Amino acid sequence: MKKGKKLYEGKAKIIYACAEKNLVIQHFKDDATAFNNQKKSVIEGKGILNNRISEHILTCLSQAGIKNHLVKRINMREQLIKYVSIIPIEFIVRNIATGSLTKRLGIEEGTVLDNPLIEYCLKDDKLGDPLISKEHILTFKWATKKEIEKIDKQLNRINDFLVGMFRGVGIKLVDFKVEFGRLKNSNEVILADEISPDTCRLWDMNTDKKLDKDRFRNNLGNLVEAYQDVARRLGILHEQSNIRPIKFPRPKAVKLKKNK
Repeated sequence: MKKGKKLYEGKAKIIYACAEKNLVIQHFKDDATAFNNQKKSVIEGKGILNNRISEHILTCLSQAGIKNHLVKRINMREQLIKYVSIIPIEFIVRNIATGSLTKRLGIEEGTVLDNPLIEYCLKDDKLGDPLISKEHILTFKWATKKEIEKIDKQLNRINDFLVGMFRGVGIKLVDFKVEFGRLKNSNEVILADEISPDTCRLWDMNTDKKLDKDRFRNNLGNLVEAYQDVARRLGILHEQSNIRPIKFPRPKAVKLKKNK
């Protein structure tokens, strides 16, 4: 698939035009950023892992009936995706309190929430991606009431699916961030974002070891190794790549508690 002109470059991905007008090519970079781009680095191999992990998760979501922008993975760093107009909102789903939630509200780190908490942030790095309400969204016409209702339902379905997927491989899904977009032809709203350790907080179920971008945010090191661990547990780290191979011990068996 031949790439055309660059349409957009974000902190972790580049979008290129292609011959098919309703599709674009998404390239995963090795750039790592945190704190609204105030902290930056290049970590070799990160883009390859995010491409592969996101493809796996989006494919599984599609099979579960959750529409998203993925068409197919083209190569180690690129995907063919549907061309959408992104809604300028970051949708965050929290299962366990950490990060900005604990700082804003004084909630104890690691508090398990009774129900998933959905938060909305305006997608604007210059403003620091401020937290907004549904009333803001409707007042400024960033999305319609019908669209937000649909997205909220999708977020809960996605969360339920991901919690089960990661629990099955010994990982807690702490929280995640996604975006949605409108298809060019129909204006149908679909999930239009990667889902990877860059956009999720993932903790080992036994040790609470962080397996996500918090390793970069908090100077914990070994980010690629943690992403590899996630890919290995998901059963997808079996391709040849230019990432230095690392041996990992098998994860301990996890006994799941039955819901009463």
